[in-house]
Amino acid sequence: MSRVSRAGVLAAYRDGITVICELAAQFTDATWLAATPCAEWRAVDLAGHLRCVADDYHEYLDDAPDSRLARLMSTNAPADSLARKLARQNSAELAALPDGPGPEHIMAFAESARSYGRRLPLSWDLPHHQYQGIDVTVGAMAGAACAEWHLHAWDLARSLGKDYRPADPELVLTAWRAGTPQLWPVLAGRAGDDPWLFLLTASGRDPEWPQI
Repeated sequence: MSRVSRAGVLAAYRDGITVICELAAQFTDATWLAATPCAEWRAVDLAGHLRCVADDYHEYLDDAPDSRLARLMSTNAPADSLARKLARQNSAELAALPDGPGPEHIMAFAESARSYGRRLPLSWDLPHHQYQGIDVTVGAMAGAACAEWHLHAWDLARSLGKDYRPADPELVLTAWRAGTPQLWPVLAGRAGDDPWLFLLTASGRDPEWPQI
């Protein structure tokens, strides 16, 4: 990524965290128990997942390029197989997370995610992992994290009966693509598509998931 796009990705990364916090502030004790577009996860579960995955990103960076994620990606398994394994990891981490209220999880998420963001500029061009001979740098992985925050912001918004769209969906999609080479075949041939709707669908979401 160029310096200009690096600045754009970092800004969008920070924006994703901010909007998650803003949406979380709109939940009540009752609505934290509401369903989300993430299968079988209530809003409070999604908050816990965000907390876990932010910590995972620190771990992957600490151990790069030999992290457990790097070892998984080095198997060069198909995208659907990788997705299933990562989903099992997410479920196991969430199950091991002590019960806590949504606001507590979001506060911990925001602190961890912002701390991760501060680490990125100094390691931007370093190798993070590799998939089928394609090197994914720390900066590219930051793009995947950026997209994940915006996607989960949409999940939280939908849970509240609202909608959400990032300010620059094309940038978010491009950033996600940079960090997920295993999904390049899925992301091919999208000329003319709305980038945000495309990303929602490509990430396994139903853009028509009912608003409450």
